[in-house]
Amino acid sequence: MSTSTAAPPRLAPPRPAPRRVRSVLPLPPLLPVLPIVFVVVLLGLPVAPGSTATVADAGSGLLVLWAVVYTALRARRPLTRTAAFVLGLPVVGIAVAAVGAVTFGDTLTGLARYLQVFVLVPLSVLLLVRDRRGARLVLWSVVGLALWQGAIGVKQYLTATGASYQGANIRAVGTFGPSDVMGMASVVGLGVVAAVALALGSGAREWRQRVVAAGCAVVMLVPIALSFSRSAWISTVVTCGVLLLLVGARRAVKVGAAAVAAAVVLVGGFGVGATALQERLTSITQVTGAPDQSVVDRYTMWAAAVDMWREHPVTGVGLKGFPAYRDGHASFALSSGSDTEGAGQAYRRQPLLSPHNMYLLLLSEQGLLGVVTVAGSWLALLVCALRRLRRGAGPARDCALGACGLLIWQLANFLYGDIGGPSTTLTAVCFGLAAWWALADDERPAPTTEPARR
Repeated sequence: MSTSTAAPPRLAPPRPAPRRVRSVLPLPPLLPVLPIVFVVVLLGLPVAPGSTATVADAGSGLLVLWAVVYTALRARRPLTRTAAFVLGLPVVGIAVAAVGAVTFGDTLTGLARYLQVFVLVPLSVLLLVRDRRGARLVLWSVVGLALWQGAIGVKQYLTATGASYQGANIRAVGTFGPSDVMGMASVVGLGVVAAVALALGSGAREWRQRVVAAGCAVVMLVPIALSFSRSAWISTVVTCGVLLLLVGARRAVKVGAAAVAAAVVLVGGFGVGATALQERLTSITQVTGAPDQSVVDRYTMWAAAVDMWREHPVTGVGLKGFPAYRDGHASFALSSGSDTEGAGQAYRRQPLLSPHNMYLLLLSEQGLLGVVTVAGSWLALLVCALRRLRRGAGPARDCALGACGLLIWQLANFLYGDIGGPSTTLTAVCFGLAAWWALADDERPAPTTEPARR
């Protein structure tokens, strides 16, 4: 008797492993970041007196174009939904405020400036920085720019060729000139923060980077002191304190003691601007007693900005509208301008065109809508960056601390300053680096699945 055997079941053909979409043209890992470094390098060039646009601004425009081309070459989704929402949110408030500008020229210039600093350049940096190697290169370029500007500032102080301060040309301003006395102070302050972050976040095997970064941070204490910029001092001290607390209280005490000792040696031992620094530090607390005219002007313009907002609470007075409405809301204590001289420029009366407070500038020119959209975008960046840092950064801890530190410095400095001047391009790069850490989609290798066997 014959028996028949059932045929074995036919197996389905194996599914192919998922394949990632590759770039149309493979590029070296650090090549996309080089345009960002190039923009930072352009900030070291001398600035023409009275110029509204600089070479670095033109370089930032090329940076945006390169980001578009690079994104097209990668042939993949450029942004997450969160990144698109956070970086696109400021466009709403800026566009509405641009409609209410006083003149059509103010509409164009204000719209271009705000979009450049808070949308286009940060978005480009987010798209171009791919990993911690690229972010680390950008951080070191900021440190290099700060060392360059600081060296020029120290030379200006020693040779009395800087900006005028209390009748002597001793104020360190770097290549930015007396019309932008905050430029060098901002660059050096950001350089100190970047160097401190690189030193604190380096691992045990990266001791060379830790030593070099710590040395750069100590060296840059001299030019930031000689800038006589109270807002840069406050922002730098606050940001470095936050970074120290993020890495641990015990290390914060050690590094804080070393920084105080270095400051005592530089200022007390070598006498680096001791008298002028003491007077400048004392003037920080002289608000109700006998403040100098710069403090009076600052608080008078703050009151004028609040008064403008009360009249136009929702949308403000329009982009670039603060100078037009200033005299109608400021008291008689406000001076006509500040005196600028030195550093290769003749005497000039610099008009007061902003309240020197970015938050009040948003409130007066863009109203509550601008504060919610623009400042809300900054707050979202800060929350996302700190939350991701708390979850763990791994080998990219130095880059994570650097991105968070640069953002914290900017937000703290906005209490005493605003956008404007050649150094504003670096502000845009800092926001972009913070956006990379807070919003970039993690690029993990695709899982490898072996084909099914019979």
